[in-house]
Amino acid sequence: MSLSTSKAAFQVLSRVVPQSGYNEPFVNTSQLRAKCMKKKSSMHRYFIESSSVFQSQSRPHRFPLTGVSFYDYKTYSHPWLQTCKCQKAENLSGITSNDVEKSNLVSNVMSAKSVVELQDVELLKQETEVLSSDVRNGTIAKSFDKISLNSIEDEAWDLLRESVVYYCGNPIGTIAAKDPNSSNVLNYDQVFIRDFIPSGIAFLLKGEYDIVRNFILYTLQLQSWEKTMDCHSPGQGLMPASFKVRTVPLDGDDSATEEVLDPDFGEAAIGRVAPVDSGLWWIILLRAYGKCSGDLSVQERVDVQTGIKMILKLCLADGFDMFPTLLVTDGSCMIDRRMGIHGHPLEIQALFYSALLCAREMLTPEDGSADLLRALNNRLVALSFHIREYYWIDLKRLNEIYRYKTEEYSYDAVNKFNIYPDQISPWLVEWMPNKGGYLIGNLQPAHMDFRFFSLGNLWSVVNSLATEEQSHAILDLIEAKWSDLVADMPLKICYPALEGQEWQIITGSDPKNTPWSYHNAGSWPSLLWQLTVACIKMNRPHIAAKTVEIAERRISRDKWPEYYDTKRSRFIGKQSQLYQTWSIAGYLVSKLLLADPSKANILITEEDSELANAFISANPRGKRGRKNMKQTYIV
Repeated sequence: MSLSTSKAAFQVLSRVVPQSGYNEPFVNTSQLRAKCMKKKSSMHRYFIESSSVFQSQSRPHRFPLTGVSFYDYKTYSHPWLQTCKCQKAENLSGITSNDVEKSNLVSNVMSAKSVVELQDVELLKQETEVLSSDVRNGTIAKSFDKISLNSIEDEAWDLLRESVVYYCGNPIGTIAAKDPNSSNVLNYDQVFIRDFIPSGIAFLLKGEYDIVRNFILYTLQLQSWEKTMDCHSPGQGLMPASFKVRTVPLDGDDSATEEVLDPDFGEAAIGRVAPVDSGLWWIILLRAYGKCSGDLSVQERVDVQTGIKMILKLCLADGFDMFPTLLVTDGSCMIDRRMGIHGHPLEIQALFYSALLCAREMLTPEDGSADLLRALNNRLVALSFHIREYYWIDLKRLNEIYRYKTEEYSYDAVNKFNIYPDQISPWLVEWMPNKGGYLIGNLQPAHMDFRFFSLGNLWSVVNSLATEEQSHAILDLIEAKWSDLVADMPLKICYPALEGQEWQIITGSDPKNTPWSYHNAGSWPSLLWQLTVACIKMNRPHIAAKTVEIAERRISRDKWPEYYDTKRSRFIGKQSQLYQTWSIAGYLVSKLLLADPSKANILITEEDSELANAFISANPRGKRGRKNMKQTYIV
């Protein structure tokens, strides 16, 4: 190897190897006071406002809704998170992040040059021989692979932290996507409740709790806002789908600004659909925060307890429905466009069940909670039986449905939902493996949606809605149908895609939901973290590790897309946003959990013995009459 070649190789290595520390510019900012208040406009729309003025950092924020104050101690681990965004400071102290990067790059190159010039010729020859030996033995290749993986994680953390949103100088969430090369942001510049969940889990696993705490408490204040569409208000307790921090001029003072939290409950969303899953995810994240940080004071607060109860009362309210599942409209969850999942989609039932378990764990015992806990426990028993019994399908069950008799009238009918065997599609007959099974996507009278929906199945494993045998069967199915569900980029949101006339009728000819794209069987890297938690719970982490390895081959090079198109996920989605935050956060959560599987316990809920016994006693497989129908089961 020539001297010039050795120099070049040394300079390349000096730039590739990660630096020992992260150099940040020192920012000397004045202390910030955020005075939060609530105003009522003539249209009865509420805005939580923050006047940005200078005073002590430890001033309490008092919310008029609850009268409960809390101190925002600025203990976030990164100095730049204390910068007041109200001031719109582009260049603080004349130093920019680009300047720092350029400075580090020049420093690395100059250091490498100086070291090489000082090397003795004989020493350089020895290093050349060692380098050649390492190349022959594959050591250099392995080192570069390790450096490459570390650089992907470092890049992901940098991007995640760049997506952080501030309110009154406090980190409050992460925006949905931050593509510096795209001007068509739509509502991706907002903080979505469901999108922040993997971001919040990543920060919790990293020991950075403040942003999650702030998110929980500030979004709680949005729960009681009055939002209307065509003079109609949604049910009390509804959580917004997203919110945006807006900076507006302060009334009467053009030189000052104030920040306003503006939530969207669906009145501005595409399709105008209110979110069902936001409140359920909020409860799940609240429990994860307490278990990870050890700070149970947040969930014990009066306003937080009230927020939990409001969500539960909204979900447990009686209605015109005979089923214990939650009745929702199409597009009210992660699949937020028309995809034929109206009624009782599995994803919502899995999240509903998980939220009920988490809420039961966190609710403080008091006289006012007795009736709510009783209703909650009864619903857990009925919901678990309903999903396990009627949503489960494997080859044996499929053969039973194939031989169903219809038009049965009695309490002991086998075909309770009057399912016609002709609904079984040819694709399912060929696709169902001999070993494995899954929970179908939806069940309604005379209709079974046989599509495989990933989130609903994976979360049913995580929260023990599926039995242990069913949970293993779900993972068996994923392994058996690897080329269909994982392919070149994990993970299909559903399988198979709607095509032809069926696609036109069900989706309304939605051009974004074309076959094998977006929600119509597109591949979503964000689902990696749910798969990882499910695999860790069932002691099969090798499945998750394999999917993460597949994702690492492309996801950084493809600029962290929102979703992928085609059957094998070979193309970046045609309308996919780049630098999608939950794709970034989902990858990071998977890496953190695989490194320390015990941390997955902050998300896992195990089925307790009392609930299992109640489930067995409630099993209506035996002969039933009208008297049995009136019986209730209290855990």
